[in-house]
Amino acid sequence: MKFTPTLSAALASALLMTTAGLTQAQTVRIGNQGDALSMDPHSLNESLQLSVTGNVYEPLVSRDKDLKLVPALATSWIQVSPTVWRFELRKGVKFHDGTPFTADDVVFSLARGSGEGSDMKSYTNEIQQVRKLNDFAVEIETKAPFPILPDVLSFFYIMSKDWSEKNQATRPVDRRKGIENAASFKANGTGPFRLRERQPNVKTSFQRNAAYWGKIEGNVVNVEYTPIGNDATRVAALLSGQVDVIEPVPVQDVARISASGKAKVLQGPELRWIFLGMDQKRDELLYSSVKGKNPFKDKRVRQAFYQAIDIVGIQKAVMRGASTPAALLVGPGVNGYDASMDKRLPYDTEGAKKLLAEAGYPNGFEVRMNCPNDRYVNDANICQAVAANLARIGVKIELQAETKGTYFPKVLRRETSFYLLGWSPSTYDSHNVLNALMRCVDNKGAGQFNLGAYCNPKLDELTMKIQSETDRTKRDAMIKEAFTIHADDVGHLPLHQQALAWGVASNVTLTQRADNQMPFRYMSVK
Repeated sequence: MKFTPTLSAALASALLMTTAGLTQAQTVRIGNQGDALSMDPHSLNESLQLSVTGNVYEPLVSRDKDLKLVPALATSWIQVSPTVWRFELRKGVKFHDGTPFTADDVVFSLARGSGEGSDMKSYTNEIQQVRKLNDFAVEIETKAPFPILPDVLSFFYIMSKDWSEKNQATRPVDRRKGIENAASFKANGTGPFRLRERQPNVKTSFQRNAAYWGKIEGNVVNVEYTPIGNDATRVAALLSGQVDVIEPVPVQDVARISASGKAKVLQGPELRWIFLGMDQKRDELLYSSVKGKNPFKDKRVRQAFYQAIDIVGIQKAVMRGASTPAALLVGPGVNGYDASMDKRLPYDTEGAKKLLAEAGYPNGFEVRMNCPNDRYVNDANICQAVAANLARIGVKIELQAETKGTYFPKVLRRETSFYLLGWSPSTYDSHNVLNALMRCVDNKGAGQFNLGAYCNPKLDELTMKIQSETDRTKRDAMIKEAFTIHADDVGHLPLHQQALAWGVASNVTLTQRADNQMPFRYMSVK
């Protein structure tokens, strides 16, 4: 008997309710494997969250369909000295509550995003001062020359100072501590869509902003966003017409959806790299059978883990070809990528066993591995495959796979010994990866997502030079040197670049960007 997945009664009811009373021809219903964890644009530096809130809030400088920098709330920008940028602001823009956008909102937002509770400090950690010149001009002074500042700010969203003060939301929602405020559930941006209703983990509704300052290319008026964690249920919702867009499409269902006649699958490489990190700071791991010392401080252990992973096997069996094995945490499409360096250490189980034995662990050891199960493509399955690979060298993995709603706060508090993470460099530049994932951790934003506290002062020194260098040849040489240091240290365990796969109803058109952002402004229903 053939099994056909069906929607649960509760989910079907929720999906039907979202469309009641709406004009079907102007509504797009999205089913995603996870939810944005907050409407606060400074609370979590995660691509999905930035994608969702980026329809409501806007940066000074944005990206177009081809990922080129374009004016947004700033109409122009110029580097007036090596460490000072001047931004001319767009006039006549209003927040959704009708209050005008001014330089005060820019100064406030950059201070908010660099303050306590913010997850966006890696965007602001090199800013020395923000000065209001007049109502529609600001200067941003950096600690050192920073030629890519406009690129860095392209995912930093501007909030209303007045609204934040009135709603006691002057500080970001701190996901690490479980702190919430009005900005968690309400929103007041300048973007092309307004937040209409927010039910976390159930449904979030958006409505076209009729007073938007810019052009909205699509005809969609309402967007209904529903998290559907189960792969089979998500696919069934698309094929039955309960939703119009799903992301991601499970790799095993791409052919079935493409052949259905009801929907198409949009595919392409994503600017996202999946990797493993290890606690290299504590003298004793939080969750391991090894007591009195930290095995991950030994490069031989890290390299043993790396060479025990059968990445081609994962590519074939888990990802079904929808991934590209990687030796770096960047790839094609990211400034500074050097293909000659993208060569993995060989898969070598016996060599890995020998390295473990040399490090003093001939029988392996036990360690807990933290993974999300609703954030990246086949994330939990990847972790299960890694655990099986490591078992062959005597390492017993206690796998803790959980929803990203509990996973991210935990690992961001560094309450982990071994973890899986994905990263998409928001600037499309190698400096982003070096600054956020590899720099020694400080309390100002450097190494903010270096959750295992890998640290090499020479790499830090190079990162600062790369930040300021304007000569492309010199800069690329320094990037290569920095990545060589990281690779030689086995600072992280790179796995692969994942692929994009969106399921889209036949009557819907939209734009798929390589950064996996999904702007509602480009969506249309035929």
